[in-house]
Amino acid sequence: MTAPPPSPPKPTLAHRAQFALLRGVVAWLSGMPLDRARRIGERIGMLGYFPLGIRRNVVVRQIAAAFPGLGEAQVRALAKRAYAHLGRLAIETALVARLGRDGVLSLFEEESDFPLVERRLAEGRGVIAFTGHVGSWELAGAYLAARGVPIDAVARRMNNTLFDAYLNQARTDVGMTVVYDNEAVRRIPRAMKEGRLVGLVADQGVMGLASTFVTFFGRPAKTPRGPAVFALRYKVPILFVSALLQPSGKYRLFVEEIPAVETGDRDADVDATVARFTASLERMVRRYPEQYFWHHRRWKRQPPDTPPELREPI
Repeated sequence: MTAPPPSPPKPTLAHRAQFALLRGVVAWLSGMPLDRARRIGERIGMLGYFPLGIRRNVVVRQIAAAFPGLGEAQVRALAKRAYAHLGRLAIETALVARLGRDGVLSLFEEESDFPLVERRLAEGRGVIAFTGHVGSWELAGAYLAARGVPIDAVARRMNNTLFDAYLNQARTDVGMTVVYDNEAVRRIPRAMKEGRLVGLVADQGVMGLASTFVTFFGRPAKTPRGPAVFALRYKVPILFVSALLQPSGKYRLFVEEIPAVETGDRDADVDATVARFTASLERMVRRYPEQYFWHHRRWKRQPPDTPPELREPI
């Protein structure tokens, strides 16, 4: 008999205070037009660059390493836009609960690659959908759910259980089924049999997570193997899905199919497939660099024999 998952820890006093602040901010922003709330979010995000300087050196170093052709002023300008994007993203994510399905759909342009999702789901085999921390990964999943896609969103449990419950309720309200990452191995096979789409955010190397090292902007980066492992095991399509903000002020859904590598050498095939979808992510980041989460140390974990010039920028 399988042991039940451990109960989440009880929220601390600090967690309760943080959550009360969140609810207060959400209540305040809910009374104004979304565009104005977004602008406030951008200003809040900019405070992280200056004067607070939260991970500013990390962001600047990583952008400079990814785009060596940029001058210092260009790097810092791009870093500021990345902070503004993160602030806007935080506000949008916090307000998803009040938007509902119609509200989520209204945030997107009509033109999209959604028909590709429909065609692959119609095959009845299930779909593995990979995304990264570019654009709005939360709204990408919410949009698919709002369009009626049966989606299981694999998520990591947040330290603040009140935040966790709030965000997961918003995901559920728009139509997503939340699957914690420690349940994924058990739940994903069932989802594939039922012809569902499983969404994974898989562009950050995490301790204890099955990963491999692939090139990202010319440097080896530890990258989760999960999407490739599941797709090859169950012989289902892999789709790279992302939602990127456009000049219109709305998001556009981009979908690209990632052909799996199948030579018969399973480990090598998984690694090669991970490299393929990481290359797709890099292409999208190059198009929308200000919408990538540069605040995470993407090259923190590397092979021990990495040449000095390709190590994490410091």
